[in-house]
Amino acid sequence: MSASASLAMTHLVSLAKEIDEDKVTPGVLGFIVFAVMAVAVWALMKSMNRHMGRVDFPEPEAPATDSEDALAKGGKKQA
Repeated sequence: MSASASLAMTHLVSLAKEIDEDKVTPGVLGFIVFAVMAVAVWALMKSMNRHMGRVDFPEPEAPATDSEDALAKGGKKQA
């Protein structure tokens, strides 16, 4: 290693030791990324709610029972 590289490494190592190894923070960039993701999830949920409100599922007709079929054909109601 050259002398200048060695000198640069010693300066970088001393800077690294000044940082508390037990305290790690995401910083401003981490907050911005988290905020953008939160806004994106909120927008997706709002869009999904709007789209689900527009969906109209047709309800299937209730199947007729035997007694209703007999009444429809003019027969008597069975007990």
